[in-house]
Amino acid sequence: MKPIENQFEKFKVFKDEFTRFMLKYKFALREVETKVDILSEEFQFLHNYNPIEHTKSRVKSIESIFNKQLRKGGDFSPESITENIRDIAGIRITCSFKKDIYNISELLKSQQDLKVLSVKDYIKNPKENGYRSLHVLVEVPVFMSDCVEHVPVEIQLRTIAMDFWASLEHKIFYKYDQEVPAYLLDELKAAADSASELDEKMEYLHRKIGEIKETQDQSVEDELQHLLQSNESFPIQKMLLNFIDENKK
Repeated sequence: MKPIENQFEKFKVFKDEFTRFMLKYKFALREVETKVDILSEEFQFLHNYNPIEHTKSRVKSIESIFNKQLRKGGDFSPESITENIRDIAGIRITCSFKKDIYNISELLKSQQDLKVLSVKDYIKNPKENGYRSLHVLVEVPVFMSDCVEHVPVEIQLRTIAMDFWASLEHKIFYKYDQEVPAYLLDELKAAADSASELDEKMEYLHRKIGEIKETQDQSVEDELQHLLQSNESFPIQKMLLNFIDENKK
C-alpha cells in the first residue's frame, strides 16, 4: 500500500472511532435530558408547580475537546480523553429556588441506573470569584449495538440569579481575554453576593406566601365543614364532603 493511501486508511479508522466515541456522549446526554423532562412534567402534574425554569445541554465540540486535552498534556486516544475530560457531555438545570436545586439533585441521584461519581457544591462553598452552582457528575449506561458504554455526564444546577451572574461573568472574561482588572474582579464578587442575597429573599417570600395560602385553605375548609355539619340535607352534605376529600388527594 502506498504511503498516502496508508495515511488515509489510518485517518478513516481514527475518524470512525472518534465519531462513535462522540455518539455515546450524545446518547448519554439524551438519557439525562429525558429524566429531567419526566421530573419536570410530573412535578407540574402532581403539584401544579414546576421547580425547573429551563434547561440547556451540550456536547463539547471536537475542537474544544482537543484544546483541553492539549492543556492537560494527554494524547488523543479515546481512553485518554475519557480519563482526562469528564464534562464532554453536560446539562445545566436552572431552578426557581435553592431548595429546588437540592430536591432535583436528590431525585436524579436516586435514579437506579445513574451512578454518582462526584458532587461539587459551589453553593454552600462558593468559588473565590463568587461562582455558585451545584455540580453532579453521573455515569450513564448507554446500550450500543455491541456493548454497554458507561458515560460521564456533568449536571449543573443553578438558580436564575446564579445563572445570570455566571453568564455575564463569562462574557466579561471573554471580552478581556481572561485578563480582568482587579477592581472589576471585586465588583464581580460583590455582584455574586448580591445575587445570593436575592435568592435568599425570594425563597423567604415564596415560603411565606405558601404558609399564608395553607392557612387560608385550612380556614376555608374548616368553614365548609362547619356549614355542612349544620346542614340537614344529607345528600348535599355527603356530596360536598366527598368533593373536599377528593381534592385533598
